[in-house]
Amino acid sequence: MSYQTYITEAIVCGSFANNTADKSFLLFTKRAGMLYATARSVREERSRQRYALQDFSHIVVSLVHGKTGWRIGSVEARSNIFSTAPSRAVRGSIVRLIKTLRRFVQGEEPYPELYEELLHSLDFLKDIPDASRSTYEKLIMARLLYFLGYIAPVLIDKPLLEHPLESLDFPAVKTQIKTIEEWLETAQFASHL
Repeated sequence: MSYQTYITEAIVCGSFANNTADKSFLLFTKRAGMLYATARSVREERSRQRYALQDFSHIVVSLVHGKTGWRIGSVEARSNIFSTAPSRAVRGSIVRLIKTLRRFVQGEEPYPELYEELLHSLDFLKDIPDASRSTYEKLIMARLLYFLGYIAPVLIDKPLLEHPLESLDFPAVKTQIKTIEEWLETAQFASHL
């Protein structure tokens, strides 16, 4: 019996060891949403996949859905978002955004728009100054939760969440920080997570 192979982009959001040399990975994929996939013998030194499957890697992966779940076939590394970050503050922002994603994205439901927004946001965070980082980080979290439906469209100031991040004026965003924090608090309360 043959299994269908799915080739998709993904971000490695976490991993944990299985058995002696196997490892399971939490992948946020473009075509299948958040899923756990297992790679065999990936912890061995001779494995070609071990460097591509590091946490926070942006990869192209072939997945096979078998009887016991998802299996990783081949992996092509695009970049490691964490290791290419220019500073410690940027790495902290990346970790917080991925933790937010892990907390709120549940199940194998595709979110292609959310995936693209996340990649764009992570790239955008590398270029902003540290003084405005926390404000933009909260805005990006609100945008991600808006895509997931945790923030109601009625509560939303449309330009903040629908315009590209580069086109937003920092003083205008800074004046809306209390509103953004209220959106985040409302989303956390509504999610029960």
